[in-house]
Amino acid sequence: MNELFPIFLKLDRLNTLVVGGGNVALEKASALLRNSPAARVTLVAPMFRADTVAFLADYPQVVMYERGFEMADLDGRDLVICATDNRALHEEIKEECGARHLLCNVADTPDLCDFYLGSIVQKGDLKIAISTNGKSPTLAKRIRAFLEDVIPEEIQEGLEGMEAARKTLKGDFQAKIKALNELTKNIVFRK
Repeated sequence: MNELFPIFLKLDRLNTLVVGGGNVALEKASALLRNSPAARVTLVAPMFRADTVAFLADYPQVVMYERGFEMADLDGRDLVICATDNRALHEEIKEECGARHLLCNVADTPDLCDFYLGSIVQKGDLKIAISTNGKSPTLAKRIRAFLEDVIPEEIQEGLEGMEAARKTLKGDFQAKIKALNELTKNIVFRK
């Protein structure tokens, strides 16, 4: 059973470190920044791929250090993502993150992760995260593609209408839930 607890983080208020400069580091950094363009991200690696540098150029708040990882790179961080091909380094970083009470994700190594980066569906303000508990990122991507197809682009209009309706509701929590359920019962998704 998947016992993970899903949360949505305000990455512009957190300080995230990505260790690595290759394909996986680009994948992780781009996932962070696509979902939170103002995210505060620092990358450290002995070298960065040209496409990583090009992608990050659009994010002036992102800092890159072209050198090897140092334990001091963990100072002031809230989240750490390891994205190199060096398991020994990842284990060292994970151990230090544990000692500092920092949340750590080690790409493609579920046993070293405190959290996983899910597959994300986003339509306007609606955002859905999908997790397979680290078992099959490929299946999560297929489910994401399915949801992207069936959720209508007009969902944002519905969300804005629901927000306006919610602000007018009176009564206790249960009465509000009942009223919102009534409002949403006619929402239809494509098949």
